[in-house]
Amino acid sequence: MVAVFNKEVLSWYLLAVKLNETVQANLPRSQPSTPGSPFRPPPPPPIYFTRGEPIPEELQRQEEEEDEEGKDEEEVRVVVAVAAAAPRVESEWAISVRDRLEQARHEEAAVPWSRFSIYRVPKSLREGDEKSYVPQVVSIGPYHHGKRRLRDMEHHKWRALYRVLRRTGHDVRLYLDAARVLEDRCRACYEGRMALSSDEFVEMLVLDGTFVLELFRGAAGGAGEGFRDLGYDRNDPVFAMRCTMHGIQRDMIMLENQLPLFLLDRLLGLQIGRPDQHGFVARLAVRFFDPLMPTDEPLRKADRARIESSTRAAAESFDPLTETGLHCLDVFRRSLLRTGPKPEPRVWIRRWSHTRRVADRRRLQLIHCVTELREAGIKFRKRKTDRFWDIKFADGVLKIPRLLIHDGTKSLFLNLIALEQCHSDCSKDITSYVIFMDNLINSEDDVSYLHYRGIIEHWLGNDGEVADLFNKLCLEVVFDFDDSYLSELSERVNRYYNHRWNTWSASLKHRYFGNPWAVISLIAAVFLLLLTCVQTYYSVYAYYRPP
Repeated sequence: MVAVFNKEVLSWYLLAVKLNETVQANLPRSQPSTPGSPFRPPPPPPIYFTRGEPIPEELQRQEEEEDEEGKDEEEVRVVVAVAAAAPRVESEWAISVRDRLEQARHEEAAVPWSRFSIYRVPKSLREGDEKSYVPQVVSIGPYHHGKRRLRDMEHHKWRALYRVLRRTGHDVRLYLDAARVLEDRCRACYEGRMALSSDEFVEMLVLDGTFVLELFRGAAGGAGEGFRDLGYDRNDPVFAMRCTMHGIQRDMIMLENQLPLFLLDRLLGLQIGRPDQHGFVARLAVRFFDPLMPTDEPLRKADRARIESSTRAAAESFDPLTETGLHCLDVFRRSLLRTGPKPEPRVWIRRWSHTRRVADRRRLQLIHCVTELREAGIKFRKRKTDRFWDIKFADGVLKIPRLLIHDGTKSLFLNLIALEQCHSDCSKDITSYVIFMDNLINSEDDVSYLHYRGIIEHWLGNDGEVADLFNKLCLEVVFDFDDSYLSELSERVNRYYNHRWNTWSASLKHRYFGNPWAVISLIAAVFLLLLTCVQTYYSVYAYYRPP
């Protein structure tokens, strides 16, 4: 322990102590010593010197030694005093630590972890592509509420609320009171603390919820008729089927831009006079987000009848209307997976990855790319179904449904993957499909061939942009390939790929049967070879057996 002293103060203090000792030494000791007390010899009598008389050197040396001893004693006293004060400082620090632990305990008990459904996208996922997770036109919910670049849409929300009140004849307090009742339940759906007060939060719920419902109901009418039926002008800048609607749809499908579905059900129920209804908002949401669907392949009647007759019970597990969804993104995800059961994931462990069950795309390779699979003799065909994730493999033919890629596909897939990464009750089906396609597509040539086969249709600039899109979708995604519904299919494809005879036969077909001229050349070469063999035979035969 280090003690810092003021020399001037310490000198005066020692002088006062020395003077006190001198005075005490000159006082008479009149009290007798009690029995048992230690014997103390009387102090030596003081020695007086006249002014001008020199002090002996022995006495001077004795006084200096006594002064040094006195200084040492005082320093020890000060150090002891500082040491005695040190535990008080440590106890205050320990008290602050306990206070923080108590605060953490209260926060742990107050946060409803199991009720989270609308998450903030983790930084590990959003690095390098912030725009795909952050709304650019309209904010829905508290995460991006009040941001400057999104304030232009606020007065349109007030217009929507005014239109609803005018159309229904209700008082605004009816909706505010209903949202107030659901306030705590709504707050529990969001992650982290929110700076909005109770009144601000309730106002935000009513404004945003009414705006969303007006868009849903207007788009359900089709071709702009729905908005006109609700009382909006055909040239309305927001509530009309205009070019801005695509940007609004893309923002409203983002994970951080959601409202709880039960709130939307309550607000819509108040508008139509059935406060306890549920399921209607989910139907409206699926129809509103239909332009964002990654496929436009209609389901054939034969397939639809087969699915409905043989797998009705299993298909219900993918129907967004049979269960209460979390929010619009969750409803849209369920609608993507609604039209039939997927194969259950099968636990399979490859020898080269026995100790790596959980991995990202840098370590996980479910399947080889298109170019390598073609060299092994695997063929690619388009599968006619509206289930873009339903991939089949049999007899060396990989059948993949058609995938439509537009400027909103990247944001859609990223937010679906973020939902599956954050919400523990979600399966990883969309993540499995995206990783599978990422493995298939490594270059622009892979995209070009899939486009040639009708498997990929895109509205981007070139095939290289599509390859770059898939190669960046799952950069920081943690994924267990045992949970993938495509794990068994990938295993069968890899077994076919590793069979040497398949590679040799594919190489023969690619080199000699790639086009008609190569086939004709091969047939001519074989015919000439046969003629040469016949000619050689008769020449040798005539030599040994002349006519």
